[in-house]
Amino acid sequence: MYNKNMSKTLDNIDKVIKGIKEANFPQREFVKMMEHFHDPFKVLICCILSLRTNDLTTYPCSLRMLELGTKPDDFLNIDEDTLAKAIYPVGFYKNKAKQILEISRILVEKYDGKVPDSIEELVKFKGVGRKTANLVLAKGFGIPAICVDVHVHRISNRLGWVKTKTPEETEFALRKLLPEKYWLDINTILVTFGQNHCKPQRPMCASCPVKEYCEFNKTNKKD
Repeated sequence: MYNKNMSKTLDNIDKVIKGIKEANFPQREFVKMMEHFHDPFKVLICCILSLRTNDLTTYPCSLRMLELGTKPDDFLNIDEDTLAKAIYPVGFYKNKAKQILEISRILVEKYDGKVPDSIEELVKFKGVGRKTANLVLAKGFGIPAICVDVHVHRISNRLGWVKTKTPEETEFALRKLLPEKYWLDINTILVTFGQNHCKPQRPMCASCPVKEYCEFNKTNKKD
């Protein structure tokens, strides 16, 4: 999974992360909100809303949802249509409303209203995959975990840190590669970088603050 320049990659990780941080790219409101929650349930249900939906749409929908409730117990008496209307127009909003209400019920009935703090338990909930579970651990509990979304997957491969085909492969590769001190923040760092600069279709390589450490830039550089 790793490239041939493994040792060089390890030496450059600190410089890459420092360079991205110093560039001070603006965070979207949804990213800021998730950073400041420190609440496993809020992180969980807002992350479910964000799946297959951009942050600009997810943010106001999350605020409307949180006006209805902030704890699993609060959602026990909310009907599906009310929640669905609150979170519209996130993608698959009707399914997500049903998922959130079901998760809330299970948390109250089986977990004493508390979100479990392990990936193994979290992924048992419908609609919760490893990406969401890792984000809950990192942002909700402060437990070192690597949340890999499309930005983290894309940028990690572009930098040459990994050579993987799926986000799940990237997660496990980064677990072996990244120093644990970066696990909690790597998602926020690379998501913000990806939203502002290292975009899917048109990465702005010429003005990139970490281009000298990037395999993608070296491979695609024009003489």
